[in-house]
Amino acid sequence: MPMFQPSKRGGAVGFEGGGDGHVLDLDTAVKEGVLGGVGGGGGVFGGGFGEKLDLKTMIEELNLSEVPPVFICPISLEPMQDPVTLCTGQTYERSNIVKWLNLGHFTCPTTMQELWDDSVTPNRTLYHLICTWFSQKYLQMKKKSEDVQGRASELLDSIRKVKGQLRVGALKELQQVVAAHATARKAVVDEGGVLLLSSLLGQLTSHAVGSEVVAILVNLTLNSESKTNLMQPEKISLMVDMLSEGSIETKINCTRLIGALMEEKNCRSEIVSSHRLLIGLMRLVKDKRYPDGCLPGLSLLKTISLHEQVRTLIVSIGAVPQLVDLLPGLNPDCLELALFVLDVLSSLPEGRLALKSCSNTISNMVRIIMRVSESCTQHALSILWSVCTIAPEECSAIAVDAGLPAKLLLVIQSGCSPELKQQSVELLKLCSLNYSDTIFISKCKLTRTIQ
Repeated sequence: MPMFQPSKRGGAVGFEGGGDGHVLDLDTAVKEGVLGGVGGGGGVFGGGFGEKLDLKTMIEELNLSEVPPVFICPISLEPMQDPVTLCTGQTYERSNIVKWLNLGHFTCPTTMQELWDDSVTPNRTLYHLICTWFSQKYLQMKKKSEDVQGRASELLDSIRKVKGQLRVGALKELQQVVAAHATARKAVVDEGGVLLLSSLLGQLTSHAVGSEVVAILVNLTLNSESKTNLMQPEKISLMVDMLSEGSIETKINCTRLIGALMEEKNCRSEIVSSHRLLIGLMRLVKDKRYPDGCLPGLSLLKTISLHEQVRTLIVSIGAVPQLVDLLPGLNPDCLELALFVLDVLSSLPEGRLALKSCSNTISNMVRIIMRVSESCTQHALSILWSVCTIAPEECSAIAVDAGLPAKLLLVIQSGCSPELKQQSVELLKLCSLNYSDTIFISKCKLTRTIQ
């Protein structure tokens, strides 16, 4: 919110004018149009539209980042709804200045002048200008909103009637309108647009049409019935195809839409039990050309991994070594998702074997401990336990060389949860099985004090 600039002239309410930085009084501001087209005269809130509007509602709904500085209360830096003026000529929101005076202050907050009169006078001229300015902006927003709703309705009608490139063009425009305006999204839902768009997805749908439909649907609020409709095998199959072959935007949109569908309670694991889907997801996650695809890809992979029936399939496509290799380069959000998936897969015998077979599993997990978040540390410790219990002698030696004992002691001495500390104690015991105390301390580069 712009900072209020107090007037340097006694009783004038001042604010920054045009581009030259000089301070104008209120009358000059109105005459020169500095307030953005607000004129004086007339008592109608609606700025000439004859509609009385609630000022508080308008301010909240508009939520404007740029407001004429003269409308801003110097105390709260928010638009004033009940401006009052002190004897010093400075204007404030009534509730703010009354609170200031009730705290025992007898000075003007802006000028720090001592008040010779602590009464406040309603600034009706400024109040009228604030109401008029906000009502004009509000009515402009409402008119634009109605225009957008109307255009969304027209585009839905066109999509129903036309085919080929004309339909693709209408879908492209609707996608742009829906992405930019909440009122358009509501209009599409209210007018049965979701069912219409869903009907366009099928085995014979071109990717040109399918990609635009999916781009629209990911922006809409889908009810349970709509999601169930979209979970039909031929519709999911098209999304999987586009996830593998579409543009990066289409891949991300398909990923997000499938993820939204999987939130339904009646979502069956058969829907995502697909080699093509899982391979397409891993390609999206690994594609370094388009890092924006990593987070949505891992988010969907996490959701899929919650279905026990699909976990073996995830392991079978080679996801474990691919995810382990990705770990060092992931940002914290992506790292937590990848570790979650690996932790879930480590509950399977084939998952544990896949983790043990990766030469960098233990070293990568050791690096993560106490470096990112407690959640990441928890997953890393869980994975290490799964791997080390398969072949304690072999894996514990690798873990000791990678510096695991020192990290475990950090966890034990930290403010982590008791469960994590206990898990660290158990892992520390496992690491020390093959060594005497002296050799273990020596290999870990720890002092006897720490022991």
